[in-house]
Amino acid sequence: MIDADTFRSVLGRFASGVTIVTACDAQGADHGMTVSAFCSLSLDPPMVLFCVDHAASMYQMLLSHPRCAISILSSNQEAYSRRFADQDNERFDGIAYSRGESGAVLLDESLAHLEVRLVAHHDGGDHTVFIAQVDRAEPRHGRPLLYYRGGYAQLER
Repeated sequence: MIDADTFRSVLGRFASGVTIVTACDAQGADHGMTVSAFCSLSLDPPMVLFCVDHAASMYQMLLSHPRCAISILSSNQEAYSRRFADQDNERFDGIAYSRGESGAVLLDESLAHLEVRLVAHHDGGDHTVFIAQVDRAEPRHGRPLLYYRGGYAQLER
């Protein structure tokens, strides 16, 4: 069996985009977290998936709140990625954003926004795969923020 360090090193060679998943709980409080395990699933119907660690601060809420938003980060939003990956409870302070139809936060200057409805989830080891149907999406212009080998990178074109 492969050891965890080797597995992490191998998978770190796969560059991925960076997203912030946000949701508003039943009391109206905002929640958000950085997610790099995100991808498209289906064009018809439009669906995406993302993976969340069972120890993540939003994990339990996502199991019971089916509406959330996903902001795909642009190259100038590395600080947002770091902030939402931290355990700080004041993640939204001083950040420019608007709200989607569900009330979830959509971060300004992101490369794209998706408003989604969680339709299924499946446990896989220490993570859960959340499957979401896309209700609204908005592409924007810019360059993506990438995560590669444990650090952030820029796309050069």
